[in-house]
Amino acid sequence: MARKLRAGVIGCGNVAGNHAAAYRDLPGVDLVACGDVDPARAARFAGRYGAAASSPDEILGLGLDLVSVCTPHPTHESVVTRAAAHGVHVLCEKPIATELGSATRMVAACEAAGVTLGVAFQRRFWPAARRIRRAIDDGTLGTPVLGHASVLLHRDTSYYTADAWRGTWATDGGGVLMTQAIHNIDLLQWYMGEAVEVSASHAAFKHGDAIEVEDTAVATVRFASGGLATLAASTALTPGLGTRVLVSGRTGASAGLAEYPEGSEARIDLWAVPGAEAAVSPFGGGLTEDLPLSRINGALAPFHALLIADFADAVREGRDPAVTGREAMKSLAILTAAYASASSGRPEPVPTLTPEPVPTPRKETTVCPPSGSPT
Repeated sequence: MARKLRAGVIGCGNVAGNHAAAYRDLPGVDLVACGDVDPARAARFAGRYGAAASSPDEILGLGLDLVSVCTPHPTHESVVTRAAAHGVHVLCEKPIATELGSATRMVAACEAAGVTLGVAFQRRFWPAARRIRRAIDDGTLGTPVLGHASVLLHRDTSYYTADAWRGTWATDGGGVLMTQAIHNIDLLQWYMGEAVEVSASHAAFKHGDAIEVEDTAVATVRFASGGLATLAASTALTPGLGTRVLVSGRTGASAGLAEYPEGSEARIDLWAVPGAEAAVSPFGGGLTEDLPLSRINGALAPFHALLIADFADAVREGRDPAVTGREAMKSLAILTAAYASASSGRPEPVPTLTPEPVPTPRKETTVCPPSGSPT
């Protein structure tokens, strides 16, 4: 029988456990090693998931087929491009990078090496998110003309001070927009299409003594289709109110999903389609408490597992994963324009992404057939 895919995880912080557990439990995949710049943390983490401990440099020499990159934002480029040079397929945590030049180099390095680059926007695997995408594709909503995303969350100041790289422009790349709202910006552009202009403002209302980036932001986005959308995001609320994404189309129909509490599976909370039964909000009772970050990450684990299963299948089949590096650049381009607008005080164009180079043939990987793949 053909061998299994050999997988690894680089970076053993908060979200890495979802990746390690998914590889460990996925048929046709062996979790081989986990690496971190802190050897003690790597040893503890690897032992928890039955893998060998390694350093980030050594792990890429172990003959891996694919690796998850769960390191701090500004290190993504270095780790991804090194993995590509070793011929290892890469699944990178979001955001793909903190600036577009870095993301472009990552995509180019992976394409030149003939390896797959995927990015972890696991919320696209919510059934509710996919139902809205299908309603756009099948004409139920028609061309989206109006959208809204709200990301209204709670973070203690200790969240920012726990790691030295958090909360600065140089090492975090931004605040609530870059780290939390990027998931919802990704969903918004997945529904609305190509964004062309952003007008934004931001501030630090709660955590300003501890961070130099924003904890609160608002924006309007104009799309190539003529559609418009608004965005509101904050980590300054107590308790957090979760997230929502709403979209209305040219048919007059509207649909929306809500995630409350943060980290729970989002559900359809608006289905205003002529002739269809209206959705009833699945959230009863008051908004009273927030989940700790560990439980938020844990609640998202099933969707990381679906995304990672899709990524492994993409490697086997020589196809693109659900969210490619190029696709992940779209939300980063919107953020780039938002931060530029907040700085200039004017609407700013969304940067045009680098034209696609001539594709490089992908290496064949001989592995056993997939099992339990998502639909």
